Amino acid sequence: MSKKKAHTTKKTFALNRNHVLFSLAIFAFLLYANTLSHNYTQDDAIVIYDNIFVKDGISGIPDILTKDTFHGFFKEAKEGLVTGGRYRPLSLVMFATGWQIFGERPFIGHLMNVLIYSFLCICIFLLLELLFLKNKKLENKLLFAGLATAIYIAHPIHTEVVANIKGRDEILSMLGSISAIYFLIKGIDSKTKSYFIISSVCFFLGLMAKENAITFLAAAPLMLYFFRKKSLFESLKLSLPLFASAILFMIIRTSILGFDMGSVSGELMNNPFIKIENGVYKPFSLIEKFSSILFVLGKYLQLLFVPIQLTHDYYPRQIGILSLADWKVISSVLIHLGLIFVALKGLKKRSIVSFGILFYFATISIVSNIVFPIGTNMSERFTFMPSLGFAIVLAYGIQKLTSKYNPKLIISFVAFVLLLYSAKTFTRNTIWKDDFTLFTTDVNTSTNSAKILNAAGGAIQTKYASAPESNERTKMLNEAITYLNKATTIHPNYKNAYLLKGNCQFYLSQFDQAIQSYSLALQLDPSYSEATKNLAVAYRDAGKYYGQQKNNIPKAKEYLFKSYQITTQDQETVRLLGVVHGVSGEHLKAAEYFTKLTQLMPNNATAYLALSTAYRNAGNSEQADLATKKALEIDPDALKNN
Repeated sequence: MSKKKAHTTKKTFALNRNHVLFSLAIFAFLLYANTLSHNYTQDDAIVIYDNIFVKDGISGIPDILTKDTFHGFFKEAKEGLVTGGRYRPLSLVMFATGWQIFGERPFIGHLMNVLIYSFLCICIFLLLELLFLKNKKLENKLLFAGLATAIYIAHPIHTEVVANIKGRDEILSMLGSISAIYFLIKGIDSKTKSYFIISSVCFFLGLMAKENAITFLAAAPLMLYFFRKKSLFESLKLSLPLFASAILFMIIRTSILGFDMGSVSGELMNNPFIKIENGVYKPFSLIEKFSSILFVLGKYLQLLFVPIQLTHDYYPRQIGILSLADWKVISSVLIHLGLIFVALKGLKKRSIVSFGILFYFATISIVSNIVFPIGTNMSERFTFMPSLGFAIVLAYGIQKLTSKYNPKLIISFVAFVLLLYSAKTFTRNTIWKDDFTLFTTDVNTSTNSAKILNAAGGAIQTKYASAPESNERTKMLNEAITYLNKATTIHPNYKNAYLLKGNCQFYLSQFDQAIQSYSLALQLDPSYSEATKNLAVAYRDAGKYYGQQKNNIPKAKEYLFKSYQITTQDQETVRLLGVVHGVSGEHLKAAEYFTKLTQLMPNNATAYLALSTAYRNAGNSEQADLATKKALEIDPDALKNN
């Protein structure tokens, strides 16, 4: 071969590689471009627009770095709210910086997610290309790396991460981990020490984004064992830069949150492994717990292969109480035993399929509820890292089939699968438009989740609370009540569901039912301030309704007084008590409440005129004249305007 021809061949290969990189980046961006117009959704409130540290902008970063991730949302230390606490400051630092520069603009958040995801996918391609550089079993390494990355990009199970701004912690954690492995292997291949330092920094940043990156302490040695043919001991030794970063991260995390590997919560929304028996919550039996875990692991695999019914919510009891005799649990056990057999069989041969399976197991382990409790059954975002193992195995299988059978047929099949995945991803993105769309859509999939039933009811209540009276408003608020009733059937101690149900009933003028719902919420939590406040308003408006609409003065007086007992400072309650006592002929009592009203509204002429009327009806002209005089001092036209 001539030098000129060799040069041309090399240039063509480089150009093709660049085309692949560019195509993958554009593919990832376009696939999620329809999220750019979306609003904040789901847990964005916790980490962005209701987080006081994020809203402080750059000045809030010191608090973000030194407190639990949820502290800025709850405005107090609630590290025990979720199992083990959360320390994920990197994404919050980015959100705070974005808030400082752009303000409350969800477009910027979504744009950053899509751009970072696109960059992550480029890094995945570069890592796979580097990993398989010396692999003689692959005929076309460029094609393999591109295919595996394309499968990863298109998979619909990633929508929860990319379409939700809060999901940036997952993207950054994966990016830090992938970059760390890339530079680690570059350092090993080139024997350049600076790469090890870069690798260590990348991994530390990945951990600061989300703790899930810790699983790459197992994934890194696996990669070195399989693709650089190092012994297990050598692989662990060469991975020391990552271990150093992990130790530093754990020291920082422990100094802020303390040492807690996952205490067990007694609240169903934070512990899916409890059940109610005779009105009392009890823990699952060991068999019930592991049956649920095994089912969930099987469910993850099913969603990777057939991602049809996707939902952001798998809270209790979407995953029911299972036993080892359940066929779904048995199927999951058999499938996982088969995967373990294949992985172990290919371990010595360092097969790509074996690596893909072991990578999947390593990265899913931390969110499986086997290592420690995570506070929920499952979530699709937990497959964001493990799905790379699935993509690698699927791409390898496709390439093997291509070499044995009609390549055009296999390529057509691949194109069809990618098209299906992409179409599902694109349409699933639209569901993440806002809370109302997300919750009212996914409640049709997660039909037995108390949390999504509660969220859907709350979203409907928020949308239709201030809407004009109409048949649609009545229908939707009643639908919300249906969801909330089912939520409390599943979770009888769900105080927020009772609160939201009370709100819907209040907006439908079902005051007695609203009072009952608020009272149930307060029975569960006497310190529930929102329920207390709403109960006072419900009593007040019920009193007004019974007085004005039903002419039931005793009932009106009873409810108004109950409202007054809760809050003595509500001006409207005090006014109505004055009115109802005046109507019932108790003029001195009416004057007592109108005197209270003038104390609450000292510059309100109408309040003094009401007091004047009460005194005059009670036969006290002197006090009546004084009240009238005060009203005229405030507003000389008070008598004309009244």
